[in-house]
Amino acid sequence: MTTQSSSTPPVSLANPQPPHALAGSQRETVVAWLFLAPALIVLGIFVLYPIAYLFYLSFTAGNFTRAGTHWIGLRNYWRLVVTPDFWQVLGNTAYFTIATVVPSLVIPLGLAVGLNRAFAIRGALRTAYFIPSITSLVAVGLGFRWLFQTDGPVNALLKTVGIEPIPWLGSTVWAMPVLILLSIWKQLGFNMVVFLAGLQAIPVSRYEAAELDGAGSWQQFWHVTLPGLRPTLVFATVTTAIFTLRSFEQPYVMTGGGPLNSTNLLVFYIYNQAFALFDFGYAAAAATVLLAVTLILVYVQLQISREEN
Repeated sequence: MTTQSSSTPPVSLANPQPPHALAGSQRETVVAWLFLAPALIVLGIFVLYPIAYLFYLSFTAGNFTRAGTHWIGLRNYWRLVVTPDFWQVLGNTAYFTIATVVPSLVIPLGLAVGLNRAFAIRGALRTAYFIPSITSLVAVGLGFRWLFQTDGPVNALLKTVGIEPIPWLGSTVWAMPVLILLSIWKQLGFNMVVFLAGLQAIPVSRYEAAELDGAGSWQQFWHVTLPGLRPTLVFATVTTAIFTLRSFEQPYVMTGGGPLNSTNLLVFYIYNQAFALFDFGYAAAAATVLLAVTLILVYVQLQISREEN
């Protein structure tokens, strides 16, 4: 008797997902994209598109008073290279940024360390130091302009101690330090709060261990506080530098970029090129340089944060 053998299909060693599980995963992906869509649309319209259009505009010439624009390639960037005023503005911006960022980190850090301890009026002092960071920069600029005008309160105070009045805002030497002082005062409260948050995240056990090892207050600051604040310091440095690089209100309200271009900062320079001279392509090229510097700062922050993790 002949027996017909039936062929048995090979058993797969893999464990494929059931069809309903795969459908559920695809459904979750679709739902996730639906929830992300509004944010992505806003990001594309208000961030990505303006950046792309800025980059395109930097390769064109023309303005809104003429019939459109035309492509000129890298000429706007070459104009930046050969224009002395642009290099002076870059120098002003570098000086302004460095002279603002360093005190805007050191002073708030000292205040945060002092105000991190418990004493009677700690809350009132924290509030008082934070108030400048929530005030209007235009209003503060007008106030500083009144304080430092030739016949203002600062010169009146100097006169009482026998010092001749100084033309603060009309001097190529003193005008920039006044703008720097304003920016430091404006940024002080925000950085103080950031450092306070960082200090409170450092475990108390580290200070107790350091104290048991015989470390004094200064040694605890260098070997416990500063290492514990490293991510906070990176964040505060980058945000303060970006805030300083995009400074516009200070020269606009107080000096108009003068005297003799000595307080002309990069954002104010871009504004004048675009909306006073209507040279939008050249202004876009300068703005692209500013964007590149900002992206470099953000990249550095991300790299350092990645190393910390």
